[in-house]
This record gives sequence, structure tokens and C-alpha cells, in this order.
Amino acid sequence: MEERLRQHPSDIVKVVLFGPESTGKTTLSKQLAAHYNTLWVPEYAREYLQEKWNREQKTCEPHDLLPIAEGQMRLENEYTTKVDSLLICDTDLLETKVYSDAYYLGYTDPLLEKYALQNSYDLYLLTAIDTPWIKDDLRDKPNEREKMYMYFKNTLEKHQRNFITLKGDKKTRLETAINAIDKLLKHD
Repeated sequence: MEERLRQHPSDIVKVVLFGPESTGKTTLSKQLAAHYNTLWVPEYAREYLQEKWNREQKTCEPHDLLPIAEGQMRLENEYTTKVDSLLICDTDLLETKVYSDAYYLGYTDPLLEKYALQNSYDLYLLTAIDTPWIKDDLRDKPNEREKMYMYFKNTLEKHQRNFITLKGDKKTRLETAINAIDKLLKHD
């Protein structure tokens, strides 16, 4: 079990899109991957939970979080071997931890917590909530966007993660992200 949550060591620069639901993380992941001619790691929770919804009409439950975390790390570790210098991640285990804490009264499985805090990334791109909320089968907190955003931001600050906040329209967000990643790549 632990091995499946462990991030494999690499020299690849890893950038994580991080933030509440419906804030443009997937769109930005795709745009950044295209700009840098690299790959982006999709959010495994989306696939897992959509299949669960289609099968049972149930949303995420606490017992789903470890399989989601394992699937996310499997994808990330797999994609890491396919890129030369930069990998864009549409989420990470720290985001799974944030949702666990928020939805399950501060509870996060100890294994998930361990690897959420241990796995390492070069930059987090925190997506602000100044985008329209778009409903789908899995999104469920349109009235708690500010609270969730602060939860995400406070988590990054508490665990001293390197991050910038992306605000504004799609073009502005993309330009801000590219500028930050370019600086990161120049220092590498």
C-alpha cells in the first residue's frame, strides 16, 4: 500500500494545479502542457468518482480516498518517465488531503496524510474562485467556494509550499502561470 502512494524520485520539474472545484485547473493543465510541449497528469479522482456515480449514484466517501490517491500517484509516476524536464499535474495528494479534511471533519487517513506531506513539487498554482461555477455530477459546493479556497490557500501556507495565485480571465491566468514556470525553469 505505501509503495503505491510514494512519489518516485526524479529530476523533473513538477508543477501542480491546486484549488477548489470548478476553478479551471484542467483547462490550465492542458494549456500549459501544450505551451511547454509536455504531458499533463489528469485528475484520477474525476475518472474514479464519475465511474462510481454512474454505477451507484453516490459521491465520494472516506473509503474512496486511498484508491483515489493510489491512482493519482500511479499516473504521476508513469507520466514522470515520459517527459524530459517538466510535468504538469492537475492535482496531487495534498489536494486529496484538503478534500478529506474539509468533507470528513478534519479526518485524513494517516497514510494519505504522510505521502501528501512528503511528496514534493516545485510550484503550486493556486486557482482563485473568480471563474464561473459549472455544475456537473461531481461538483457539490457552489456556496462554499470562498471557504474551500481559503482551506486550499491555508494548507499551502501551513506546509510552506512554493505557490502563486492565478486570478483573472483565462488569458491572464495562463500568462501568469507561464511567467512563473519560465522563472522556475531558468533556475533549474
